[in-house]
Amino acid sequence: MKFTERFNEVLHITNKTQAEIARALHLCKQTVSDYKRGKAVPSLQMLCALCDYLDVSADYLLGRTEY
Repeated sequence: MKFTERFNEVLHITNKTQAEIARALHLCKQTVSDYKRGKAVPSLQMLCALCDYLDVSADYLLGRTEY
């Protein structure tokens, strides 16, 4: 799944931890872990919040663009 690959890539590039994301977006750490492992995908609202927090476009995270 492209989202999982891109999400992991952005986390690595930004040096954000699962705990930081969970705390900032009021998520359980397990939810962020599930996103990382491809066991879950974020809702549209959470996708937007992730994009804002990580400063990346939804199109990039979803594999629709290369930037």
